[in-house]
Amino acid sequence: MPDLYDRARLSKAPDAVRARVERLEYVLERLFTVPGINRPVGLDAILSLVPGVGTISGAALGTYLVWEARNLGLSKWQMARMNLNTLFDMAVGAIPVIGIVPDFFFRSNSRNLRIIRKHLDKHHPAQPDFD
Repeated sequence: MPDLYDRARLSKAPDAVRARVERLEYVLERLFTVPGINRPVGLDAILSLVPGVGTISGAALGTYLVWEARNLGLSKWQMARMNLNTLFDMAVGAIPVIGIVPDFFFRSNSRNLRIIRKHLDKHHPAQPDFD
């Protein structure tokens, strides 16, 4: 019998999609906090340390958020904004040596998650739990 995680992973229900994209954004942008500067860092910034392949891998993972948004039926304008966020993050992250700096300040996945949340809150409000 599948557990809750398996059902959420397979489901296209808005609450399951919300859980997946929030989990991915957390891993990509806020996996741990750097001591001393007290800034959250995720896999996106870590991958940026690997020249070429890391930037492309981070963008591919970020594109998954865009794909989930497409499945939710976001507007073309929202999709364009999300794609531009991901493209800008990839382009700036591709700059050798200093490409990691923008990952601390321009968090494309967090921006894209805000767009998805806004859509979900408007079109698919959360159902109250009566457990």
